[in-house]
Amino acid sequence: MMKWIFSLVSLFCFAHLHAQNSKTIAYIDQYKDIAIEEMIRSGVPAAITLAQAVLESQSGESPLVKRSNNHFGIKCKTEWTGAKTYHDDDAKGECFRVYDNPAASFKDHSDFLRTRAHYQFLFKLNPTDTEAWAKGLKKAGYATAPTYAQKLMKIVKDYQLDQYNTMALARMSNPQPNDYNTQVLAQTDRARDLVPSNTNNNNTIKGAEALGTSQEIKKQEPSADNEPASETFIPTEQRSNSPKAKYGHYNFPESVFTINNTSVILVKAGTSLLAIANQHNISLAKILQYNELEETDIIAEDQLIYLEKKPKKGEQEFYIVKAGETLFEIAQLNGVRLENILQYNNHLNKSALPTPGTKVFLKMPLSGKSTPNRK
Repeated sequence: MMKWIFSLVSLFCFAHLHAQNSKTIAYIDQYKDIAIEEMIRSGVPAAITLAQAVLESQSGESPLVKRSNNHFGIKCKTEWTGAKTYHDDDAKGECFRVYDNPAASFKDHSDFLRTRAHYQFLFKLNPTDTEAWAKGLKKAGYATAPTYAQKLMKIVKDYQLDQYNTMALARMSNPQPNDYNTQVLAQTDRARDLVPSNTNNNNTIKGAEALGTSQEIKKQEPSADNEPASETFIPTEQRSNSPKAKYGHYNFPESVFTINNTSVILVKAGTSLLAIANQHNISLAKILQYNELEETDIIAEDQLIYLEKKPKKGEQEFYIVKAGETLFEIAQLNGVRLENILQYNNHLNKSALPTPGTKVFLKMPLSGKSTPNRK
């Protein structure tokens, strides 16, 4: 009799485990592409993203994820202004974020890690060192469970999640044309702004002034309400009247092109500079140096990003300032180092907005010294 009962219990446990494994496999298959795209966009390893999602959401079966689309157990924090739900966790009735769709949760998870100081050391780790990432997340306090890192690594190994890191890195090295400019928070739930690494020699811009403004880039219009508010969420809007889409009136190519004989790409708001650096086999430090940027990663607004050092002189003798333009923007538009522009225009202040209509010299004036122009 006891043997029969033991066999019955064993059979029940096996059936339950098989059902759980099947649900986890289906969950991973459903979200693996988003995790890969998020690794390309943000630098968070796809294996870690999937392992955390499986653990935190119970493979999509937890009550929290079913009512909130919150796959990572991210709590509201004081700055959260989006929809909320309340759930017992470390304490009773804690506040958790609510998302419109799963992709919004995956993206906010990446940005949550990227934009908080205590997680920044993770991005100095090898993205394929999943165990270091798992231990780092526990060390940084992502979860209170003492065995959190071990649980993540068991999921990674049981479901061979490291393969998705490899897939992401392969796509960074050899991006496909259809990878470019897909939408992270569209209902297709894919990451965007992937720039092909092969330079098209025909994509040459003869300085910003020579480009003209007669053509406007056609942009997809996302619905006004399809993105949740978030303390870490970076809007992906691309409307030409958006302050973040400030280059909408320039007909810049979508791939690598040149300004002043220097390779450059137009990077959209919300893109990771680390991902761009990895994609083009350049260190993040070099990207920051070439573009005279302070240490940063996620781009808050559309930005021209150079892939090599800008020249000291421009193709044009000078540039006429438009309303609201900064000297940094003028330097980027014309592919000239800002430090040299300041040498040619010693009457200008680096931090002040130049007067609209002023000539900003892009090479040393013929007189040998810079003079203000009030045209």
